[in-house]
Amino acid sequence: MIDMDDDKAGWVRFDYTASDGLALAGRYYGRDSVGPDAMEIPVVCLPGLTRNSADFHELALHLSRDAERKRRVLCLDFRGRGMSAHDRNWENYNPLIEAEDTINGLAAAGIEHAAFIGTSRGGLVMMAIAAMRPAIMKAIVLNDIGPEIDGRGLVRIKTYIERGADHANWSSAVSAMKTAGQSQFPAFDDNDWARQARLIFEERNGKIVRRYDPAILNTLKAINLDNPLPSLWPQFNGFSKMPTLAIRGGLSDLLSADVFEKMANVSPLLRQITVKDQGHAPDLGMGGLPQKIAAFLAAADQKH
Repeated sequence: MIDMDDDKAGWVRFDYTASDGLALAGRYYGRDSVGPDAMEIPVVCLPGLTRNSADFHELALHLSRDAERKRRVLCLDFRGRGMSAHDRNWENYNPLIEAEDTINGLAAAGIEHAAFIGTSRGGLVMMAIAAMRPAIMKAIVLNDIGPEIDGRGLVRIKTYIERGADHANWSSAVSAMKTAGQSQFPAFDDNDWARQARLIFEERNGKIVRRYDPAILNTLKAINLDNPLPSLWPQFNGFSKMPTLAIRGGLSDLLSADVFEKMANVSPLLRQITVKDQGHAPDLGMGGLPQKIAAFLAAADQKH
């Protein structure tokens, strides 16, 4: 049985408007319990390509409620995902526009600067923000993303989205999640897969539907692995003067071990965590990661 209400507590819905008028949303944790004048740096969480703000629920609860240094946490849904409206023009599903949307979200929330946590696509958006508005970024957490992307993982993600579908019941949705992801997460049990299904699907009009616009697939159709994927090392170097924590799934097929090592070599303030038995992308609510991220952010507060 999947309890669809077990993540309703601890946050309030946050609504704002993109510069082109599209209605965007997210989750705000600690808004009413942590004052805006608190010394702790607020946190902004940005999800993966087809994921949404619910991915950060356990982490955001810990940072806003349970950690020794409690802080405000704003988890945003990119356009076309989660609670945000779909865009009629799929070409607007790109990191530059999503970076602008994120900056607008911070302004709407009255956040002048923040620590940023980004999973996969969210990390790419953070690299764009580092080029556009570096002063608003005080600390960085990258979850299984770097300046070079392994083509194998990109193909797997493209195939996953191509095969994506809505489902008649939760059992079917859970089965589909397990089939698609068990090679990356061999240690997950049935409860873990049920949780993952709850994060990416929702029940609507008697069906279990995806929490993302299927048109996002169009952004991946031009991938041609015969040509080298673009490198983002100049954008990654924008983090060089910021406290940075890089997390990699030990089984990741998107962030290679070689690139992960190179990131540490070129960024003197980089700290690293490898998550055993998880691939792309590690679940930030598991394996003690909330506590480790909280400790990293507490150290970053001292440099703020």
